[in-house]
Amino acid sequence: MNTDNRFAIPPEEAEKQKEYTRLASALIDARFTGKPLAYVHTYGCQGNVADGERLKGTLEEIGYGFTDDLEKADLVLYNTCAIREHAEDRVFGNVGALKNLKQRKKEMRILLCGCMMQQPRVTQKIRKSYSFVDIIFGTHVMHRLPEFIYKSLSSGKKICDISGEEGVIPEDMPVHRDSDFKAWLPIMYGCNNFCSYCIVPYVKGRERSRDPQLIIKEAKELVAAGYKEITLLGQNVNSYGKAPDYGYNFPRLLRELNDIEGDFIIRFMTSHPKDCTHELLDTMAECDKVAKHLHLPFQSGCDRVLKEMNRGYTAEKYLSLLEYAYKVMPDLSVTADVIVGFPGETYEEFLQTVDLVKKAGFTSMFTFIFSSREGTKASKMPDPIPAEEKSKWFRELLDAQEEVAAQRTASSAGKTYRVLCEGVSKGGLIEGRTEGNIIIEFPADEAVIGSFRYVTVTESLTWILRGRMVDNK
Repeated sequence: MNTDNRFAIPPEEAEKQKEYTRLASALIDARFTGKPLAYVHTYGCQGNVADGERLKGTLEEIGYGFTDDLEKADLVLYNTCAIREHAEDRVFGNVGALKNLKQRKKEMRILLCGCMMQQPRVTQKIRKSYSFVDIIFGTHVMHRLPEFIYKSLSSGKKICDISGEEGVIPEDMPVHRDSDFKAWLPIMYGCNNFCSYCIVPYVKGRERSRDPQLIIKEAKELVAAGYKEITLLGQNVNSYGKAPDYGYNFPRLLRELNDIEGDFIIRFMTSHPKDCTHELLDTMAECDKVAKHLHLPFQSGCDRVLKEMNRGYTAEKYLSLLEYAYKVMPDLSVTADVIVGFPGETYEEFLQTVDLVKKAGFTSMFTFIFSSREGTKASKMPDPIPAEEKSKWFRELLDAQEEVAAQRTASSAGKTYRVLCEGVSKGGLIEGRTEGNIIIEFPADEAVIGSFRYVTVTESLTWILRGRMVDNK
């Protein structure tokens, strides 16, 4: 097996960052009477959340504690998302609100990183209109956080680094996990698909897969530490190991992770339909620890629109994949993403999406009205349909999916599921998640949180289930 080392951080660079960690830690010890506190907030996808945990691990290693109160923070870090305009607007609004705080706490450091910062137009705006921001860095240099903090604290100068267009694999960064029993496990970074509406390849870089032995090692450590759910992450996990002569593919990785001893469940996201194979679906069916849940974004039910999106499959191909998936996994739960109002889409074409939803039997969907991203091909396409009309389509699609979801949850009545107990719901019940990624609420003591329990469904609502805990089988 030949792993791809093109994106590995050179050993000398890794050692340099360890030295900056020591220097920054010593500087903090000399400057603060107690442990300084960091406020860290991540926007966007699970991949961003996993990056955020590594950034927090680095801050912790330097000597920071954490707070949820901005007023108590000595450092504020926003890990940003660029996938939709609304996400960017939220970041600009929240950063603007820090100006008065910075004026009162001049020694506080404000850091912005992540996908938004990888776009020159954004960093230019930040530097011009939000000059109180101390450190700006992109997605490909997050391993250099110790260096940035030390230089900012020691010199007081502003720092901006959005270099590294090809990207890296940030191995050996410490991780501060937000959960004691659910873990994110990145297996690859970047994307090669260049869907016409998507900014991800431009801000995350090209696909690069982690060494499978390092992934397996990390998974074994998580299981040994008591983690019950491990979610494998990648912009397109189906593409794992596609580099020439890599020697691994995603199904093989799943099988080897499944062979790890212990009581845990494996999830993964996100899958791309053009790379979803019968081998992958067979692997899911045969691996007892792999959740029978598939997140498979389809985006549109119209072939012309799919072609304009550069998705690489047809609606018929997508439905045939689902047909095979349900054949080998009759209890499979499928979720999806869909875009409403792609540039040039007509109402008749939109109705083809509604038709696909009625046929597919999705458990749930993440539905979005098209958001133009500067720098993508779709941003230059004519888009004559007004936002008000797209909103009507959006509501129509939600109504169709609600009917499908209600039928699926109704079929769960009386069934018993193995559930990972995750927390307490707003109504005071324990909130768990089935293998199919469906939320189920039930009365129980909070001591069950973080463990598997069996729950029999007594009530089915549109999106969630309610039930009662029964003795473990």
